[in-house]
Amino acid sequence: MSTTTSTMRAVRVSAPDAARLELETLEVPAVRPGTVRIRVGACGICHSDALTVHNVFPNITFPRAPGHEIAGTIDAVGEGVEGWSVGERVGVGWHGGHCGHCDRCRRGDFITCRALQVPGMAYDGGYAEYVVAPAVALARIPHGLTDAEAAPLMCAGVTTYNALRNSPARSGDLVAIQGIGGLGHLGVQFAAKMGFETVAIARGAEKASFAKELGAHHYLDSNAGDVAAALQKLGGAKVVLTTVTSSEAMTPMLGGLGIDGQLLIVGASMEPLSVPAVQMIGGRNSIKAWPSGTNVDSEDTMRFAVTHGVRAMIETMPLERASEAYARMMSGAARFRVVLTT
Repeated sequence: MSTTTSTMRAVRVSAPDAARLELETLEVPAVRPGTVRIRVGACGICHSDALTVHNVFPNITFPRAPGHEIAGTIDAVGEGVEGWSVGERVGVGWHGGHCGHCDRCRRGDFITCRALQVPGMAYDGGYAEYVVAPAVALARIPHGLTDAEAAPLMCAGVTTYNALRNSPARSGDLVAIQGIGGLGHLGVQFAAKMGFETVAIARGAEKASFAKELGAHHYLDSNAGDVAAALQKLGGAKVVLTTVTSSEAMTPMLGGLGIDGQLLIVGASMEPLSVPAVQMIGGRNSIKAWPSGTNVDSEDTMRFAVTHGVRAMIETMPLERASEAYARMMSGAARFRVVLTT
């Protein structure tokens, strides 16, 4: 089942200052020891792809194809790879490989590896028809998910699911999800299916019915009043999972935490977060952030999604429209994840 063609299409950023995506025809990459070659079926577009497009992430070598929400089929297996076979359906997410010898890897904490390899940054990612990735980064895609359904679970899905399951919240606790966009609409679904009393927080009364469709038990319109006070009226949140990218919007959520409540950050903001120290001391509150997950965490996420009916809402576009798809994602117009298909 290995490829019989010598060329492929890929969408890459040509140079550090290019800041645009260009469709190219390239040689199909050769598989190397310790790696597999994947025939990409789908690749989700993540806001973090901007780190490559605008050369924000350090040490990126250009030209470079972005994309770390990869789903496809193993096309070739490199020397020294065990446990993987041509024809298996696999995904690769933010965790695209680790060094195996730094202090963090030695403790098995691969997602915080000091030399973490992120597809689309450390090597060409999924905006292409073929990807070569380290075997240690592979996640098996379960039956019941198409490639297009699996792709966004490799980053947006595992980030929200893994953060929630590692939080202090337990079944029956009040858990709020701030934002119901690309990350948040998955967070609401996961929270409800995990058995939390789920609160969705967003701007506008018109989103209430959608939040309930996702499984939220309560909806709070942040434009309509004091969300922190409303959370306290419900008993105070054990966890507020904030998926927004504004530190200014995150800060008021601290007032909605119950005793021992936690503000759990998965939305990336470049702005500093203001912390009301006295208030946090009185409530024994904490702030924590969560960085996606490993390949095994992605497998857990996908199995949970299949078992409990969690799916990302996606818009699909063919690979050749990657530039348009990326722009749509960055504009905030997508509902809610854009997935490239080959």
